[in-house]
Amino acid sequence: MLVSEMKPHEEVLTLLKGSDNVYLVGCNGCAEVCQTGGPEVAAELADKLQKDGKVIAGTTNIDFLCNKVLAGTRLIRDIDSINKADALLVLSCGIGVQVVASVVDMPVFPAANTKSMGGAPGLWPGEEKCGQCGNCLLGYTGGICPITGCAKSLVNGQCGGTTDDGDCEVENDRPCTWAQIYQRLKTVNRLDLLKNFMEPRDKSALLPNVATRKTLYWAVDQDVSEPAATEGCE
Repeated sequence: MLVSEMKPHEEVLTLLKGSDNVYLVGCNGCAEVCQTGGPEVAAELADKLQKDGKVIAGTTNIDFLCNKVLAGTRLIRDIDSINKADALLVLSCGIGVQVVASVVDMPVFPAANTKSMGGAPGLWPGEEKCGQCGNCLLGYTGGICPITGCAKSLVNGQCGGTTDDGDCEVENDRPCTWAQIYQRLKTVNRLDLLKNFMEPRDKSALLPNVATRKTLYWAVDQDVSEPAATEGCE
């Protein structure tokens, strides 16, 4: 499974700046286990956002948001409510955010960060990949991950090596991820997000804190001197 934790609420509000009507999409899989998704967490976040002046256009919770067919089928059922929103806020790991962004031509933002737990993630096989880097940037890149998509993991735009066909200079026939990000943001009318400068990644965020590594979510048998606890992702 992929383990996630909620972003600071102030960061979520920054991502949603200019989006008055918000549609929430929660995951009932790994995210619900970590209390970053599921009906209860979605309802709590909706209440917070309403107190901040946001209008909740609707909420949908999907069993496995990493399943693109399941997610797309479920979201289309509530397309009228989705069309009333300015943006979608996704309560899941980075995979779920990417899936929602790929099936809905609207701004999509993450409500959580995904942490590396040192083990193999259990998720639906698909093109979307999550680097579990602890500080999700998908809200600034149109739901396309620059960490796993770009051969150089660039976070502030493409390099100068893109071919005339829009392919990567490092891998033949690999589309330039930043060209895809530009097109996605252009489609959803949010090219302004490219003006945000991404600070160098904090590599310490790649690993969970000591408390988390003492829970059953930590899959690597190292740096843990106490018996594993059985509750919580925090």
